[in-house]
Parts: sequence; structure tokens; C-alpha cells
Amino acid sequence: MARERGAANDNYSNLPRPVAVLGLEAMLLPRRLTAGRRRLPDFLIIGGQRCGTTSLYRYLVAHPGVAGAYPSKGAHYFDKHAGRSLGWYRAHFPLARDGGPITGEGSPYYMFHPRVPEHVARVLPDVRLIAMLRDPVERAYSHYQQEYARGFEDSGTFEQALDLEPQRLDGERERMLADPGYDSYSLQHHSYMARGDYIDQIEAWLAHVPAQRLLIVYAEQFFADPRGGVEEVQRFLGLEPAALPEYRAHNARSYAPMLPATRERLNQRFAEPNRRLYAHLGRDLGWSVHQSAAV
Repeated sequence: MARERGAANDNYSNLPRPVAVLGLEAMLLPRRLTAGRRRLPDFLIIGGQRCGTTSLYRYLVAHPGVAGAYPSKGAHYFDKHAGRSLGWYRAHFPLARDGGPITGEGSPYYMFHPRVPEHVARVLPDVRLIAMLRDPVERAYSHYQQEYARGFEDSGTFEQALDLEPQRLDGERERMLADPGYDSYSLQHHSYMARGDYIDQIEAWLAHVPAQRLLIVYAEQFFADPRGGVEEVQRFLGLEPAALPEYRAHNARSYAPMLPATRERLNQRFAEPNRRLYAHLGRDLGWSVHQSAAV
């Protein structure tokens, strides 16, 4: 049995889930009265998880031409709350007005969730999408550390979690696609290797949205030059580039190094998906030969 699970919203991560849900609903209630006059997001940060999306979001909303989602980065409408009304979703965003700031939200589950691309394309036909990719070996280890720390993972070692992953995920994507009401706990929380198969996720998104509306950001390059990385995203969103006073990494974690044998196991596991990704991108990201910064 899993340890105590986290809350429904980033602002309530230390509260029991029922309390968090009630708190969020209370905060949104007044805004739902004006939902019809609120704008839908101009951009979504769709993932991946543990790739630096929280930092990117906070850098973006520091721009005077961007208004963030309320009350936090992720409304989770397309992954966890897809059955709610569009008015509920609109309540997370600012009132629409000519010349007003653009707005957006993000969820690291959007890129990986099997039902999200089609839903986003239907509800937000003009939205701009930002995907962040990170060395999948490093990403998997960081993902495990986060899930264990938050109580979503019972396996006491990363290696045990990797061994369990195929069994945990077996048939889950298919069941989610067949049943719109089904949510897979393991697909969300235990997909350490599967989430690193980036090319499959990119192809799933490109089946529903044109390539020119999807910007791919490389985490290692982004954090090596955060100012340049942020300005690239700002231009993609039609904003005048603006520098920030600082580019502090958000939501970073520290943990013991990965075992060398485990790293080699994962390098081999990702060799073919990475090869396919590099062919699609037209560039070699060199993920098998360096270690990325902790995010």
C-alpha cells in the first residue's frame, strides 16, 4: 500500500487531498462567476517531469507581458480534471482585455498522458506548446527521488522501482485510452523509464498539433544559459525579450549519486529511443556522455 499521497494542487502539497481540493474550489468560486469573461491560455508547458518546467514557468510569469495561472502553475485540467467544465478551467486565468498580458499554465504530466494531446488540440486550437527534455537517465533518477520523497513510491531503491516498472505500467496506457474515466496511478507516478521515451511522446503530440506551435527546450542547454533560453521562449510566445535580475533554479533536489551499474543499465535502455529522437531533431544531444545539473 502506498504511503500517504500528496495533494491535488501545488499550493496545497502539504495538505491531505480532500482538504486541498476543497481549498482550491473555495479559491476558484468567486472567479467562476466571471469565467465567461476570462481568457483561455495562450501557452502550455507540457513537460517533461523533472526537466526544469517549474523554473521556466516562473521565469516566464516574471515578464510584464505574462499573467500566470491562479492559484499556481498547473490547473491540471487536461490530465487530472478533464471531466470538469471549461468554465472551471477559465477561472484559473485573467480577465480577457485588449492589449492585456498573455497567460498560460503547465503540467509535467501533459506531455506523457495518452489522452491529453487530442483534448488540447480540440479545446485550444491555437495554443503554443513548450516541451522541456532532459537526459532521460538523469530525469528518471530525479523522478524517483521526488516520488519517494512525496510518498508516491514505496520501493526503497531506485533499482527496485525500475524492476517493477514494466509490471506496474503493463496495459495502463491502453486502458486509459479505452476508458476516459480511468486514471492510472502508476502511469503518473511510476513511469521512470517510460517518460524518457521522448520521441514517442513528441510524435503523439505532432499527430494533433502543427510542429511550428511546439517548441522543444533542452534542459542542459537551458540551464547553462538561462537568459538565452528564456529569451528564446519569450520570442516563441511573441514577447519582447526581457532579462530577469536572477535565474534561480526552482524545485531542485539533492540526492546521492546513481550507482554506476544502474547508469549503464539505463544508458543501454535509452540508446534506441535517443537515436530515434536525435534523428527526428537532426542533432545529437550527447546524453550518454555527460551528467546534467540536478533539477
